[in-house]
Amino acid sequence: MSLRAWAALVLLAGLAGAGCRQDMHDQPKYRPLRESEMFADGRSARPLVEGTVARGSLREDTAYFTGKSGGQYLTRIPVEITPALLARGQERFQIFCSPCHGRTGRGDGMVVQRGYKAPSSYHVDRLRALPIGYFYDVITNGFATMPDYASQVPPADRWAIAAYIRVLQFSQHAPVAEIPAERRPQLEASIAAPAAEAHQR
Repeated sequence: MSLRAWAALVLLAGLAGAGCRQDMHDQPKYRPLRESEMFADGRSARPLVEGTVARGSLREDTAYFTGKSGGQYLTRIPVEITPALLARGQERFQIFCSPCHGRTGRGDGMVVQRGYKAPSSYHVDRLRALPIGYFYDVITNGFATMPDYASQVPPADRWAIAAYIRVLQFSQHAPVAEIPAERRPQLEASIAAPAAEAHQR
């Protein structure tokens, strides 16, 4: 390498070194919760401007986000009920709810079988009579020994789960008249089989 190239290399290294100054590390700044003499309240962290809402977090639709309207639980689900919604509700239910409530909502999930306090069956008259907003509210805020799931389950999925709970309840109490005629032989066979087995004993 020529002398001129070496000189250029040394000069370049010197300029690069001069750009890295210690005062860049020691620049004035505040760490979280440090005091400040600059502001009258003595705090370096400044309060949010009144009315500030995090992007995507404005919850103007109180009924949708609380399951209540005028302090009363909603009696109708505030989203369109579709096969996709119910499929999503079933999937989320099996992930988050079935460990305690069981896959059919009878309160016999795996953790209950291992000693956790059993929740009430969804099929008791008291819970069947409650409005849909109640289930959304319990998922959001918890109830008794059940923790809240607000941080794990977003609002859309909470409504999907609530809708699926209604499907579970209906599945065990559907009037025979609402069962399609072509499916009734299956129902009658499923009722007759256990009765015949019991009679043989």
